Amino acid sequence: MSPAPYLLGAVAGYLADAALADPRRGHPVALFGSAAGRLERRLWRDHRGAGTAFTALSVGAVAAGAALADHALRRRPAARAALAAAAAWTVLGGTSLTREARTIGRSLEAGDLAAARGRLPHLCGRDPSALDEQQIARAVVESVAENTADAVVNALTWGALAGTPGLLAFRAVNTLDAMVGHRSARHLRFGWASARLDDVAGWPGARLTALLTVAAAEHPRAARRVWRRDGSSHPSPNAGQAESAFAGGLGVRLGGTLQYGERVEHRPVLGAELRPVAVADIERACRLSRRVGVLALAVTTAAHALGRTALGRATRGRTGPVGAPERRTLAAGTAVLTAGATRKQGSVT
Repeated sequence: MSPAPYLLGAVAGYLADAALADPRRGHPVALFGSAAGRLERRLWRDHRGAGTAFTALSVGAVAAGAALADHALRRRPAARAALAAAAAWTVLGGTSLTREARTIGRSLEAGDLAAARGRLPHLCGRDPSALDEQQIARAVVESVAENTADAVVNALTWGALAGTPGLLAFRAVNTLDAMVGHRSARHLRFGWASARLDDVAGWPGARLTALLTVAAAEHPRAARRVWRRDGSSHPSPNAGQAESAFAGGLGVRLGGTLQYGERVEHRPVLGAELRPVAVADIERACRLSRRVGVLALAVTTAAHALGRTALGRATRGRTGPVGAPERRTLAAGTAVLTAGATRKQGSVT
């Protein structure tokens, strides 16, 4: 298939997010979350196997539905482009992210700490009740950094790898992690598969986010230095990549003690030699996030075009359809994978 429909759709969807942000009602991600919530209530067991089935069914349904729709429109490039545009608008959240951050920033600038505390839960899961102005500003900058990866770069990365199905499947994975991936008593085992799948899916985009942050930052050398030194010290295999690059790029210190309800985390400091976050840094973080998003769109669409072109040339170079030896090899490989997955599922506790 030609890469043009996806490329046009991805650009159109990015522009739609920039101009319109997320729809306020009937958001497809919210509808998916509701459906996944109903499925969770039916499948929940305090067992990793049940959580694995829940994750596979939820993500598989989204990926398969998107792939079928994309395939059905393979001879209608305009319709395929429209589908990609709708998917990109659905999964990208960069504009809503920066709007929420700026809303909190304006409250802090006006000295309205209560309003800023009341708005912070729209952006992250921390307990805002005891946070002062500087701590709220730090929470906002950290959330902007982490969600630039999740809400923009990672989605575009999976779109580059797998087109419209990749866009939607990644958002499904990320949504499930937010729903059940945290270490609560209910989800410690059931949410294990969703959390691990989100870690795997977020790996490439998190590193791309850090690279693009270095390219877009006001202080690129500091961004690179702090990222290379501190990026892997974060307890998350992915969040620390973007946060450390943002810390160096903005010239501020991130990380440290966080509180999520009754749970307190003491995270490593990112950019320990830099100054504390100030309220004015929220706007700087938002502008950096937008620059990173534009670069991500350019890089991922170019990668998709090159990949599809190379795949098309390789396909045209084949001498014919898959023959009997190849079919036997594929069947044997499928049998091995199935047997391995069965053994692994049986060992999960």
